[in-house]
Amino acid sequence: MAPPSVPSAEYLLRSATEGFDCLFANDIDEAQKAFASEEGSPFHLLGLGVIAFLQAALGMETGLMEEATRCLAASEANAKKHARAAKSLPSNHRFDAGMEWEVMHADAVVLLGLTHALSESYRGYLQCLYELNSAHSKFNKLFKTVYPNGLQSYATPATTPLPSRRGSSGSLSSSATQSNAPSKSSTPKSGFFSRWIPFAPVTTVAAPGTMTNPPNGPVEELVLSGTAFGYGLFNLVLSLLPAKIRNVVGFFGFNHDRLLALQALAVSAAGKDVHSVFAGLVLMTYHGVVLLLSGYQADEAHMIKQYKAIVVDTRYPDGSLWILNKAKIQRMTNDTEGAIKTLRDGLKPERKKSFQQADTLLTFELAWTFLSHRRYEETAKQFLDITTLNTWSHATYYFIAAGCYFSLKKFDKAQGLLDKIPRQLEKRKLTGRDMPTETFIKKKLAFYKRKQARLGGDERRYVEAIKISPAEEIAIFWNTHARVEHSVAIEHIQEWSSLTPAITDIESKYLVRPTSTNDRVDLDTVDELAIRSLLLGIVHRTLADYVPARAFLLDAQRKAPDVEISSWVGGVSSFELAVLDLKEADMKAVDMERDEAMKMWEGVLQGASETLDQAYALSTKQTDLSSRLDSRIVMLRDEISDKRELLGLTA
Repeated sequence: MAPPSVPSAEYLLRSATEGFDCLFANDIDEAQKAFASEEGSPFHLLGLGVIAFLQAALGMETGLMEEATRCLAASEANAKKHARAAKSLPSNHRFDAGMEWEVMHADAVVLLGLTHALSESYRGYLQCLYELNSAHSKFNKLFKTVYPNGLQSYATPATTPLPSRRGSSGSLSSSATQSNAPSKSSTPKSGFFSRWIPFAPVTTVAAPGTMTNPPNGPVEELVLSGTAFGYGLFNLVLSLLPAKIRNVVGFFGFNHDRLLALQALAVSAAGKDVHSVFAGLVLMTYHGVVLLLSGYQADEAHMIKQYKAIVVDTRYPDGSLWILNKAKIQRMTNDTEGAIKTLRDGLKPERKKSFQQADTLLTFELAWTFLSHRRYEETAKQFLDITTLNTWSHATYYFIAAGCYFSLKKFDKAQGLLDKIPRQLEKRKLTGRDMPTETFIKKKLAFYKRKQARLGGDERRYVEAIKISPAEEIAIFWNTHARVEHSVAIEHIQEWSSLTPAITDIESKYLVRPTSTNDRVDLDTVDELAIRSLLLGIVHRTLADYVPARAFLLDAQRKAPDVEISSWVGGVSSFELAVLDLKEADMKAVDMERDEAMKMWEGVLQGASETLDQAYALSTKQTDLSSRLDSRIVMLRDEISDKRELLGLTA
């Protein structure tokens, strides 16, 4: 079909949708061709920006951020131009003229902000914040216009957050609870004041997009799904920013409502527009991150049920992002072998189409899954393979792979990889920006070298000074040990407790006595002893053996002030203690009467919140990977808030 001489919004939208379908089905080449077919179209420019954004975000390719920024800025400018031009024309749908371009403009702005946030640095977060600042009023205006009476009458996927979990008292949904909203076509034309007079005649026709009045055509679908997506994403991003950045958010006057954000995304995900696919991806990502990093979930079974429902998308069964999330669910539910099979199938070379950056994520997930199973040879291979797939941080990949070879006692291979890291760090220095993991690694290498020199060994063989695997240590920041199988947790305990000095002040049936006849103590620094206690506390908690778990975490916390370089131990051990309190309370509540359980929960939730305050206070800008801990604290605070709501306790 030949394009019209002046393409309509609907024509351009349908054309761009073909490109997005190719993108979600892993056919990047066809997607780029489709998006390049309409020069100057905000839809198509946004599509090109989305490809670059996904390549940068999924493949951790910071070099692609510039291309994403260029395309998204062009889309933003063109959408603004189309919106201005549409104001003077009659609307061809039931919303105000040009609203579809307003949605596109808002999309471009929020994606520009997220592009800055990819750095995981405070500077990047602040740049993200400044971009979002310009979109704040736009999102609120769009949401109030398209959803004047809240979201209660709109369909969502069957098991996503629904009206039972309302927004906070200050949210838009709580100030407007009517289910029927007058649309443009049903509002009486009796003057400005008629909308404010209580007895003014109002029709009872449901608002466009509700379950009884579905959208009329793709442009209305875009307005409805796009507005819900943008508003939900905006609020969710704000709710997940590290606390230090959220303080700046407060300065700008932003308010966010996480539950309303999730509900808005669920409404969007139920649609048929491209935004519905993105909303589903955002919800999948959110549930996956919370299940992995928050440490505790107020209602884990409900969250997994939601997650599974969104992952089942028959439109893109071979899409890498859906395969990835299926595997994540399997890993989160202790089906390690199932996760490995899913990921391996998704990476088979005979696939018809592939999306390299998404494949990188599959490889990354497979590597962590192998590590969680102590399959060190396969873990090392996967992380080394990633160095051929992206340029994010080869130093980090080499460090983890070296840790795996250390665990396999292949010390020459481990040292060879460690020797490659300084050159990778020098390359990074040329860009003028140290990545958080690389700052951590740089300190660890210097620590190992100092220890080797102190022991009188060959400084070129500093792998000999390592006693706790670097892979297992850095895995703490990915919370890898929280969901390992029990047999794996026991192997970890036996390995770490076999190191000298022997553990004599904490009892556990899983501990073993060191058998070394060497006069030299394995762990001769406070750093190493604190990290061992932290790891033993985490894996004992995984086994639901809470008494020794608490003893080890408290020991790590006590040692933290005296560490040399491991400044992160204090904050992380406090965080893990808060998780322990909550998990132990879940177990105890099963055997309690309701009143007794409620009284216990009141104290536990208050205590966990105070422990998180301690963790936050210990997480300074000088603390390694502090932004990651800050984000985990934010997630766990949200889960504590959800638990209070589920129990009917006041905040």
